Amino acid sequence: MGGKKKLGLKQMERQQDKKPEEDAKSKDKKDKKAAPTKERRTVIGVIAPDAKDGRIVAEIKKMNVLTPYSVATKYNVRISAAKEFLRALEQTGAVQLVSGSHNLKVYKPTAA
Repeated sequence: MGGKKKLGLKQMERQQDKKPEEDAKSKDKKDKKAAPTKERRTVIGVIAPDAKDGRIVAEIKKMNVLTPYSVATKYNVRISAAKEFLRALEQTGAVQLVSGSHNLKVYKPTAA
């Protein structure tokens, strides 16, 4: 049925000749890949910013559209924390829900 077919003699010979070269190349690649893997990972916060902080609310009011993703990327927090933060801002009256479904909610800052 399916599967890999048996190689001919000439093809097997070519494969065996190429194998030592490939091993040498793969070792070089492994050495090169090993060095840059020591990068720092950014730590994402779990706790959302304080919804009562005037400075943060002023920054939020400058944004045109607020989504959980935009808040999460701006303040380097998880999206779940950003959703809670936006809900708290809505309860205080700093933002207003424009459109929303169970997946995504879009807010806008209030004029007042």
